Amino acid sequence: MKLINFLFLLFLSIFFFSNLYANEQIKFLDWKKKFRNIALENDISESTFDIVMQNVKFLPKVIGYDRYQPEFYEDTKTYISKRSSKNKIKSGVEFYKKNTELINEIEKKFEIEKELLLSLMGIETNYGTYVGKMDIISSLSTLSFDKRRSEFFTKELLILLKLIDKNQIDHKTLFGSWAGAFGFFQFMPSTIKNYAIDYNKDNYIDLKNPIDAYASAGNYLKNMGWKQNTHCFYRVDLKKNIPKKYLNVSAKNLKSKKKLKYFKKYISGFQNIEFINQNLEVAIITPDKDIIPEAETLNPAYIVFENYEIILKWNRSLRFALAVCTLKNKIKNEL
Repeated sequence: MKLINFLFLLFLSIFFFSNLYANEQIKFLDWKKKFRNIALENDISESTFDIVMQNVKFLPKVIGYDRYQPEFYEDTKTYISKRSSKNKIKSGVEFYKKNTELINEIEKKFEIEKELLLSLMGIETNYGTYVGKMDIISSLSTLSFDKRRSEFFTKELLILLKLIDKNQIDHKTLFGSWAGAFGFFQFMPSTIKNYAIDYNKDNYIDLKNPIDAYASAGNYLKNMGWKQNTHCFYRVDLKKNIPKKYLNVSAKNLKSKKKLKYFKKYISGFQNIEFINQNLEVAIITPDKDIIPEAETLNPAYIVFENYEIILKWNRSLRFALAVCTLKNKIKNEL
């Protein structure tokens, strides 16, 4: 009897989700027709749209990825340790040895430390060994169709179609992350448009080629305002008397910034960071609070500087920025 009940429930589940998927597919086809008009209104040619979008599919797993990102469920210690492991450092050093001349040239030209570029590439694509296999056009279309962040992804999709229309990117090469990011440094279409460089002058931006990819990443960071050889973050122990208004738990907009010396009364062992310019404006983050169930309010905590916020522009995740700067420092110690 229990087996019969289980099989019945299983049948109902399959039937329900099959109908749900079929219904979403119908809605997606309707969205595609409406989006075609939007694309043409944005000066994208009919031929480009019809060729590029003809095989676009609704990808339900992309919606699942969007709802379940590691930045939203892994505690800070776990997140950082996974992305700054010994193997990651070793691979970064090996990649540098194979591309020393290029990386040193980009460091000098754009005034961006090689360790930072290696760190970002390592975390984003494991030094180009995993750039993603998702059909980017279908991914962006799915996320544009989805209501949660439709406006953002619609803009990204339109930008990408425009880049294809101008023959700056070959749409046949567009395989990457579930969110539509592409290449060794996982650039979104708007980033490609604004910062990507044809550094080797072959009339084609190839972000799966170290030459164009590294130059583009250096150009992006320089334009965002990265300051070479300055602080990113420091781990601190907070006293219980610190007002909650100074604790940032979201990467969207760091608030309650003060000069470093102002926080002296709220930090245990402050003498350990007295060597830093006390007039620098900083913020305090407690990244586990409000995301990790039962996380401590004051632990872990970090003082973060201007460069940290530059990494937030790259990826709006408190943990991502901490991991990048951690791996950067570890790689520097090995070069």
